Amino acid sequence: MTEMLSRYRRQWFADATSIRRDLLAGIVVALALIPEAIGFSIIAGVDPRVGLYASVTIAIVIAFTGGRPAMISAATAAVAVLVGPLVREHGVSYLFAATIGMGVIQIVAGLLRLDLVMQFVSRSVITGFVNALAILIFMAQLPQLVGVHWQTYAMIAGGLAIIYLFPRLTRAVPSPLVAILVLSAISIGIGLPVNTVGDMGRLPEGLPAFALPDVPLTWETLRIILPYSVTMAAVGLLESLLTAQIVDDMTDTDSDKRRECAGQGGANIVAALFGGMGGCAMIGQSVINVSSGGRGRLSTFTAGAFLLFLLAMLGPVVGRIPMPALVAVMIMVSIGTFSWASIANLRRHPPTSSIVMVTTVVVVVATRDLSLGVAAGVLLSGIFFAGKVRKMFAVERTASPDGTRATYRVTGQIFFASVDRFTRAFQAEDGARHILIDVSAAHFWDISGVGALDRIIARLRREGRTVDVAGYNQASADIVDRYALHDKTGVETGAVPH
Repeated sequence: MTEMLSRYRRQWFADATSIRRDLLAGIVVALALIPEAIGFSIIAGVDPRVGLYASVTIAIVIAFTGGRPAMISAATAAVAVLVGPLVREHGVSYLFAATIGMGVIQIVAGLLRLDLVMQFVSRSVITGFVNALAILIFMAQLPQLVGVHWQTYAMIAGGLAIIYLFPRLTRAVPSPLVAILVLSAISIGIGLPVNTVGDMGRLPEGLPAFALPDVPLTWETLRIILPYSVTMAAVGLLESLLTAQIVDDMTDTDSDKRRECAGQGGANIVAALFGGMGGCAMIGQSVINVSSGGRGRLSTFTAGAFLLFLLAMLGPVVGRIPMPALVAVMIMVSIGTFSWASIANLRRHPPTSSIVMVTTVVVVVATRDLSLGVAAGVLLSGIFFAGKVRKMFAVERTASPDGTRATYRVTGQIFFASVDRFTRAFQAEDGARHILIDVSAAHFWDISGVGALDRIIARLRREGRTVDVAGYNQASADIVDRYALHDKTGVETGAVPH
C-alpha cells in the first residue's frame, strides 16, 4: 500500500521540473480544447456548454481516476456523432441519462477486465488507427482554410514557424503556447480579419451546476437510452485504450488499462451530472500534452481546471483568440501523430500487415467511425493469421516394408481453417490394413479439428481397417476426450509407439 501511494504521488508531483512542464502543457491543452469541444457540441446537436462542461469535468476527474498519466480525456467527436439522433428525438436530458449509463457500463467493463481485448489488436491496426486520426485531425482544420483572408494563411505559417523553431532557443516554455500567445497578441493588437474562438459558438458564463437528468425512471426510458449507452461505452473504451497504448509508446511507460476503463466510466458519470456529454481519451490533445512536456496527472488536471478558469473568468478574452493559432497547433499535432515510417514500411513489411494498416486508415477516414476502422483491421488480422497458421500444416505417410501398416505423421495446427487439408491427406488410396495416426507434432484447437478426426477414423474403419491415434499433447487429449465421437480405446497420449 505504501509503495502504491508513493507511486501515485510521483505521478502527480515527481519533481519541480516536471510540475512546471505539466502546468504549462496543461495550459496549452486547455486552449486547444475550446474550439474542439464547441465543434463536437455542434455535431451532437447540443449547446456549446454541454461539450465544454464535459471537457472540464472529464479532464479533472480522469486525472484522479484514470490509469494513464498525461493522457487527455474530454468530449470527443467519436462519441458526439453517436448521440445526434437521441438528442433530436428525445432531448438533451436523455443524452445525460445515456451518458450515465455509458459510465456504468465502462466501470463494469473495467471490473470484468475487458481491457484485455487490446491483446487482439495488432500493431498494424494501431498504426492504421494513428494515421487515420492524423488525417482526420488535419481534415478537421480545412473549414478554417476555406473562404478566408490571406492573413489567416500568414498567421498559420507564422504559428508553425514558432512551434518548430522556438525549441531551438529554449524548451522551458512549450512552443505551442508561445505560438498561441504571440499570434493572439498580434491579432487582437492589429485587429486582423481572422476567425476567432468566439465565432465557433457562444461561450458559457459561470460554473457548471449539479443536476440529475430530468427523465422519468421507467423501463421505457431504459429502452431508449440503453442502445446508445452500450455503443457510446464501446466506442469510448476502444478509443481510450488505443490512445493509452499510443501514449505508452510515446513515453516509453506502461499504464493500468483496467483502471483506465473504470476511470473513464466514473468521469462520464460526473460529466453527465454537471450537464456534460460523454467523452473519452483524445489522441490529438494527448499528443499536444506529451509534446509540450506533460508526463504526469497534474497536466491532465491542469487542462480541465484551466479550461474552467478560462470559461468562468476570461470568457470574453478567450473568445478573441484567433483560430489560425489553434489551427497551427492542430496541424503540428497531425504531422507529429502520423507515422511517416509506415509509408516506407509498406514495402518492407509483409503484404498482409500493410493491407491491414491501409484498410484501417481507409475505413476510418471514409466513415469517420474509429470503431468500424479498428473492427475491420482486427477482422483482417484474424483472417490473415488463420491463413498463415493454416499453411503451417503437413501430413507425411510412411509404410511398412510389406505394405500392411502405414503411419501418418501430422504436423502443425488442426483447426477450422486447416481441417480441409487434414481430411484430404487421408483420401488417397491406401492398401494398408493397420493405420497409425501420429499427432505428437500437432495440436487440436477446436471442435472442427476434432470433427475432422472423427470423420477420418469412421471412414477408415468402415473400410475394414484398424486405426490407432497416438501422441496427443495434454490439451489436445482433453478436447478430443470431451468432444470426439469415435472409440477412444486406441488413443494414446504422449510417446508414439514404434
